[in-house]
Amino acid sequence: MSAAMETKLHLAQGDLHNHSVTDLAALLRARKVSAVEAAQHFLSRIQSHTNLGAFLSVDEDATLAQARAADARLAAGTAGALEGVPLAHKDIFVTRDWPSTAGSKMLSGYRSPFDATVVSRLKDAGAVNLGKLNCDEFAMGSSNENSAQCPVGFIAPEPVKNPWDLSRIPGGSSGGSAAAVAARLTPAATGTDTGGSIRQPASFCGITGIKPTYGRASRYGMIAFASSLDQAGPMARTAQDCALLLSTMCGPDPDRDSTSLDLPAEDFSRQLNDSLEGLRIGVPEEFFGEGLSTDVRAAVDSALKTYEKLGAKLVRISLPRTELSIPVYYIIAPAEASSNLSRFDGVKFGHRAAQYTDLGDMYQKTRTEGFGDEVKRRIMIGTYVLSHGYYDAYYLQAQKIRRMIAADFQQAFQRCDLIAGPVAPTVAWKIGEKSDDPVANYLADIFTLPASLAGLPGMSVPVGFGANAMPVGMQLIGNYFCEGQLLNTAHRFQLETDWHNRKPAGV
Repeated sequence: MSAAMETKLHLAQGDLHNHSVTDLAALLRARKVSAVEAAQHFLSRIQSHTNLGAFLSVDEDATLAQARAADARLAAGTAGALEGVPLAHKDIFVTRDWPSTAGSKMLSGYRSPFDATVVSRLKDAGAVNLGKLNCDEFAMGSSNENSAQCPVGFIAPEPVKNPWDLSRIPGGSSGGSAAAVAARLTPAATGTDTGGSIRQPASFCGITGIKPTYGRASRYGMIAFASSLDQAGPMARTAQDCALLLSTMCGPDPDRDSTSLDLPAEDFSRQLNDSLEGLRIGVPEEFFGEGLSTDVRAAVDSALKTYEKLGAKLVRISLPRTELSIPVYYIIAPAEASSNLSRFDGVKFGHRAAQYTDLGDMYQKTRTEGFGDEVKRRIMIGTYVLSHGYYDAYYLQAQKIRRMIAADFQQAFQRCDLIAGPVAPTVAWKIGEKSDDPVANYLADIFTLPASLAGLPGMSVPVGFGANAMPVGMQLIGNYFCEGQLLNTAHRFQLETDWHNRKPAGV
């Protein structure tokens, strides 16, 4: 064991929240701290930071029971890769015996009888669940202002707040996950990314997050938004932590998810510390044009210079259909949402209107009461584009352009190994600033949507700060199944910089 690790192992328990997942796992294996002590430490922090609104539900007894079981396995020498490490789950993942609401009134009070595959795999690796994290309702949103649930400590719905500035959004839809990791309320969290919902909040909160290739992680037990786009991924402070978590989360699940890829589980840490000498990083001209704020551009440009110092070569490329990704996404995703959310009708589970006259009236009142404005908006758009007379004009054309967007990436990858650019055009905006203009929210996704439509892996890496001292993330996009290369590229950058170690004041 290195001298540096020995020093880390002897740090006071009061500093546990400043440890990475990798370091915490080492502390637990060395028996320098118990899983119960770690869980208690983070539960205490959660209770002292309810003003962030990051957690929707906490069950101290359930968490400590899992921690005690982890300590028993550590003592017996049968520990998993994440034994005793605390983490939390976005409330899109159903979790046995815990509330699973997707941030919606429609599922208020629902407790799942089973675990999502991602949840069960992390549990099997020994991870201890700290609770369920706030999110935009059914993962629909870019700001985490659309949750209809009441965060811990509040008596009325409150938007999740960015730990760097409580007047600003944390990003969405995985805003609760990003805020909790940034505020050191949990070492890591699960998130989901449909059009950028891991990468964008990770950027806005100054943490690391990765969306793997579509199909790498099972969608079983993820409450569906858009089935051809939804993908699970980890959010943590470092690329090294994300590699450890993603190795556990991914793998085939053919019996429960037909879109799960038939690829064996992979150790995404194996490429960490590979040299970047000769790595070709594509820089799309469309990502650096009008609409990108100067502060975000400056931070990303500085990061690209660091990569050049590490031996990488910058290659100018073009992704000509970048602007089309917005209309394409906001046709395909609502269309799939309108189909997926049709199951929420008040009949078998979830919210049901208290008073109604007949079945049709029950459907109408239940869905009117149960869904928030953004969900209703997307259901109506989706139903419209799938309707007779409009399917060919809208949905079918969007699918054709989606294939062209994917082809643009493959042409680009003939000239480069991975692609780099901004995650979002600006830093996090003020809460309520874009609430009356949903299109402005949609436009903020322009840099993350193309990779999602193509099913490519992408991640956000902290690279500095922009206006109002808010974090800026750089997006790295890889070709299919190149998660290991992405993670190594981010890891090498983090060995040279300390942006990922910065934390909000008072945390």
